[in-house]
Amino acid sequence: MKRKVISMLMIAAMTASLAACGSTTASTDSDASADAAQTEESGDASASAAGGKIGISMPTQSLERWNRDGAYLDEQFKAAGYETVLTYSDNDSGKQVNDIQNMLADGVDLLIVAAIDGEALNTAMNEAADANIPVIAYDRLILNDAVSYYVSFDNYTVGTLQGQFIVDQLDLDNAGDTTYNIELTAGDPADNNATYFFGGAMDVLTPYIEAGTLNVVSGQTDFDTVATAQWNTDTALERAQNVLSSYYADGTQLDAWLCSNDSTALGVSQAITSDYAGSNTVLITGQDGDEANLRNIVDGIQTMTVYKNVSNESIVTLGLVEAIMSGETIDASLADTFGVECTYDTESYETSEGNKCPSFLLVPNVITKDNLQDLVDTGLYTMGDDGYLSAAN
Repeated sequence: MKRKVISMLMIAAMTASLAACGSTTASTDSDASADAAQTEESGDASASAAGGKIGISMPTQSLERWNRDGAYLDEQFKAAGYETVLTYSDNDSGKQVNDIQNMLADGVDLLIVAAIDGEALNTAMNEAADANIPVIAYDRLILNDAVSYYVSFDNYTVGTLQGQFIVDQLDLDNAGDTTYNIELTAGDPADNNATYFFGGAMDVLTPYIEAGTLNVVSGQTDFDTVATAQWNTDTALERAQNVLSSYYADGTQLDAWLCSNDSTALGVSQAITSDYAGSNTVLITGQDGDEANLRNIVDGIQTMTVYKNVSNESIVTLGLVEAIMSGETIDASLADTFGVECTYDTESYETSEGNKCPSFLLVPNVITKDNLQDLVDTGLYTMGDDGYLSAAN
């Protein structure tokens, strides 16, 4: 019951919390490193004593979803009586290391870290281990054995949902001799999740590529070639423009473009809108449910997004922290207490070779123009008279 009440409070407080990301609650991307670990006292002294001090390290404020994650986590933990230290590290791994070190010096009892680069935090993680501070890798796995638990969505499934959507929409199983043209855009090589997203999608699509039903006209199919540093929209836009001018300027039809997330899909959509010579509507995938992309879905520019309810991710994270702090046994039974669909996985993820990381994995959902109401039903979005969605006030 406590977590359900907190969840309702969180929805009402979201807008104020997002605004607070630029205030003393959190360091912003433009803050100096020395200011990165500014702390907001949460509640009175008795509430802090009853809870503890939680360090929350987010990668950047330049992507909409991380603003949402930071806001949800901060609100959840403050509502539960914890003191929080929330930082954003401007997609700078060195700054994130410094932010985490400042949190440790400030006496946090537990760290929640969404890593910029899963392999670049060893110094800070080793210091956390030396101080016996539990670490939860949030959304992105950190490749260091100091990590106690991993909370994320089933990232491989995100990719398979995108791939299967393309298969179903193009009806590839009944294509006969028809060949459909497709291009691919993956995510940030520094983000461990990016390979899971892309791998899941390609496991679905590769049999059709090998059979000749799908044709990657550019020939660019390996992850390193199609990856997008920092998930940057402009980087995705520039590459998409180059692909279109090099392989589709003669009117060759493009049928689908696999994009691993919404920020890259935004760049690809811009390129197709301005530079694609064909007249057909190109199927474009995405992930996250960013407002600009939901607008594109309404307008028929983007076809789908895989939605990950990050408010539920914060609920699971809070429940896990409460269990850790109270010394409860952490096993599959805990997943049943969160009130959201979640599985406990001890096999899929490793922080180093052979070192399995216990993981709590949430379930993503496909969103198209036909089921946008599902987002409204979460209470986290509202729909205007024009059909466009925006974050709930």
